[in-house]
Parts: sequence; structure tokens; C-alpha cells
Amino acid sequence: MELYAAYATNMDPGLMAERCPHSPLRGDGWLEGWRLTFGGADISWEGALATVVEDGAERVFVVLYELSGADERVLDQWDGANLGYFTKIRVRVETLEGSVPAWLYVLNDYEGGLPSARYLGIVADAAEKAGAPADYVRGLRSRPSASVGR
Repeated sequence: MELYAAYATNMDPGLMAERCPHSPLRGDGWLEGWRLTFGGADISWEGALATVVEDGAERVFVVLYELSGADERVLDQWDGANLGYFTKIRVRVETLEGSVPAWLYVLNDYEGGLPSARYLGIVADAAEKAGAPADYVRGLRSRPSASVGR
């Protein structure tokens, strides 16, 4: 089993328990030197999708799951990695116990575009359920979003 770092909707422990029932939550931490952003609006029916990009002045809250092989295949399919929408990369996550290696999904598309208000709300709710700091969740909720109706 490997550690998987979730930064968007998969931060929601209930959602992950449904999608990946054999992959326990192992804690949380920060991707130091990364920024949460959105892109790929053309591949989603509801606006831009969450992703992360390197940015030395920023950091992203993540939740760590110990992902089983079977659940990894489910997640690859759910998140579109098997369709080429996302690529898995290895990163280091800073936790209270120290730096740990984990992998995460990054979007294979250009940064830009706005997420729908609904999607952004789901991401913010997931962060809140995962125990993200209140100011981080507030920052997510205050980001610009697009109206759906595409």
C-alpha cells in the first residue's frame, strides 16, 4: 500500500470510504511549494477541475490515505487517470511527524478557467470535513466561480 494525497473532493472521508473502502485515512499535511488551481474546463461538463501546480510561495492542505491496489484502480478510473485526464506524480507531504512520500493526481491540461460554484462548494466542504484550517476553507469558499449552464 502506498500513501495517496487528496486535495480536492477526495478529501471527504465519507466519499473516500465509499469509493475506496480498503484504504484507511492516515492523517493530513501540507504540500509546501504547491498551489491549488483549476484548469481543463473543456474536459468537464461543469467548469474547470481542481489541480495543483508548483509555486514556492504557496501550500495546499491534503489528506493522506493508505491506498490498496484495488482501490487505486478504482480511483484511477473515477478520477480519469485511465483516460489521460490526470497523471499521478510523487510528492513529499509535510506532516506533524515529518515529511512523507505520497502520490497525487495532477491535471494534464492548462491552468485556467473557473470551477462551477457547486464544484467549488464540494471541494470546500470536503476540506472542512477533513479538518482543514478554517482560514483555508474560507479561502476556498471565497474563490471566484462560474455559473453552470454550459
